Amino acid sequence: MIRPLAGIAQRRVSALLDDMLQVEPVIALHGPRSVGKSTALSALARGREVPVLDLDDPGTRDAVTANPQTAVATPGLLCVDEYQHAPEILDALKARLNREGTLPGTAVLTGSTRQDALPRTAQALTGRLHTMTIWPLSQGEISGVYEDFLPALRADPDATVAAQPSSSTARTEYVDRLCAGGFPLALRRVGTARDRWFDDYIRQSLERDAIELVRIRQRNMLRELLGRLAGRTGQVLNLSNASQGLTAERKTIEDYVRLLENLFLIDRLPAWGKTLRARSAASPKVHVIDTGVAARLMRVTSAKLATLDPTALAEFGHLLETFVVGELRKQVSWLDERVSTGHWRTHDGDEVDYVIEFDDGQVLAFEVKANERVAGTDLKGLRKLRDALGNKFIAGVALSTGMRSFTYEDRIHVMPVDRLWTPTSQ
Repeated sequence: MIRPLAGIAQRRVSALLDDMLQVEPVIALHGPRSVGKSTALSALARGREVPVLDLDDPGTRDAVTANPQTAVATPGLLCVDEYQHAPEILDALKARLNREGTLPGTAVLTGSTRQDALPRTAQALTGRLHTMTIWPLSQGEISGVYEDFLPALRADPDATVAAQPSSSTARTEYVDRLCAGGFPLALRRVGTARDRWFDDYIRQSLERDAIELVRIRQRNMLRELLGRLAGRTGQVLNLSNASQGLTAERKTIEDYVRLLENLFLIDRLPAWGKTLRARSAASPKVHVIDTGVAARLMRVTSAKLATLDPTALAEFGHLLETFVVGELRKQVSWLDERVSTGHWRTHDGDEVDYVIEFDDGQVLAFEVKANERVAGTDLKGLRKLRDALGNKFIAGVALSTGMRSFTYEDRIHVMPVDRLWTPTSQ
């Protein structure tokens, strides 16, 4: 069993914030509730010796709403926590920038909803606001190690494979990790205490945060839809199947799915490479943002997932894919260069679970396998993508629960899942 988290985990986003403040006037740090945004902002504010305006506090919120110009007139860096509660503060901040000039390091804001889900006033800083996302803790952040997997793989795939040829992580540890998820407060708990935390998190997200964004007419339906999507995590999104039996119009279902995205409960991974082959599919995959939340919604436990029951094997496979995609998503968010990501799937049955395309057109591709052994047939999708891309294909990696890293054939490698958070230089 994974030990409960002790102390405050060092977040990679903290160093990124410091760097960005040297060039960006306003930074908005978005992410799920309870993910650690306030902790990161408080640490930044302490280092700059400035206060934090906490808009989660009703008194502070009322004062800021009534006096937005005064609120943003603070000397030094302006730090605002949960700014979506009073988005009019952005108009006041815009007016300040117009008066004083667009200077780097003017303000850092945090919010628990995606920016484009907020009212029009939240678009006031278009062109002067840089958005960053803070995701649940990565496995490296939990373990206190510096993850360098993606940069190392991009630079030299063969050396990355050779750097850590073996692993000692058993299937049961993977099960524990994905059931624990990455929320700091959940990781401080075990057993039924952790289950209660997940239940409270889901309830508050649906009953409080959702209502702040839109007027929900059928709250029970929203929860039912979230549960159904959790049961389909790691699979191609089919709204017709997911909403079967729900008494709502198609548009309402689509709006509810978008709402769950805006609350950082689920993520739609888009189809990639639609122009690469005529038979490439265009449907996105759905992933619950945190596998601990997903497992709780599915009512599966570590004990159940550790068995070889066929149902448990299928559930573990989908959750493991979501777990790996989540870890890769976090590492992508730390890269110095912008990338596009997605999954690749053809109507002929070829698929790759996660594709990263860099600005120069080069590609890394990943397939997730829940078994310990990876057969040649499991690499069919990676081969097809390699052949279609030619020299633009840097490497394809099948991540499995096995113990060895090795090169299977030209630019296609097999590695244990824990290679994602094992430093290359270790």
